Amino acid sequence: MSGLGYTLPAVVALIAVIALELAVLRTGLFGKVEYWISMGIVVAFQVIVDGWLTKLSAPIVIYNEQHTSGVRFPWDIPVEDFVFGWAMVTAVLLLWEKQRPKNGRQR
Repeated sequence: MSGLGYTLPAVVALIAVIALELAVLRTGLFGKVEYWISMGIVVAFQVIVDGWLTKLSAPIVIYNEQHTSGVRFPWDIPVEDFVFGWAMVTAVLLLWEKQRPKNGRQR
């Protein structure tokens, strides 16, 4: 089946992280401006590095196109890379927020 190799796990990771926040952790991270700024920074560097690694003209990382959605943006980056990256970074930040002391003091 086309797209299941990378696309399905990426979508499952996306849904799992959103569900983790909304149903379990409830940190409020998605409502924080700082979170969205940090995600913008992550994406900016991801575009630079991923663009270099996956450029079709001289790829270092080669994807089996039968296992992706076929959507590459920008500069030949498979969209699944962004979804996995978002899920990974967001999961770490959610767990970090959850263990943070509530009174603002360090442990």
